[in-house]
Amino acid sequence: MTAAISTKGQLTGRKVTAIFVVFFGVIMVVNFTMAHFASSTFGGVVVSNSYVASQHYNKWLAAAEAQKKLGWSATLARLPDDRVAVRFAGAPDGLVVSAVARHPLGRAPEQALAFERAADGAFVSTKAIAPGRWMVRIAAEAGEARWREEQELR
Repeated sequence: MTAAISTKGQLTGRKVTAIFVVFFGVIMVVNFTMAHFASSTFGGVVVSNSYVASQHYNKWLAAAEAQKKLGWSATLARLPDDRVAVRFAGAPDGLVVSAVARHPLGRAPEQALAFERAADGAFVSTKAIAPGRWMVRIAAEAGEARWREEQELR
């Protein structure tokens, strides 16, 4: 006796081709989507040598903890004449302030900012910066205490 072979559900060349096209199509869509998100959300901050940077990691954590214990905070503002004003809370007298302004997309060169103490207690930059968005790295020192922070200025 011979058993009847059913042809229903037979695997044909067209079905195999469709399976391959759908499988690799899904993989390509996921890869392109992930690549788009990775490249569009990356801020561009990297180190030149990640191994060397990792050797300093614990030192950076200790410095961040020491800075947090200082209790200083700063507020950054753009004045009408495009100079930068920094107001500190919790910082002692005799503070020395400096900053570097950099364009977040690198379209303009970095600008070093020097500050003078204003009558109202704020630190005002000696020169103006161009209009637009800037990332300002503020550094303040009082004796042995050092404080650093980066803020956005629009």
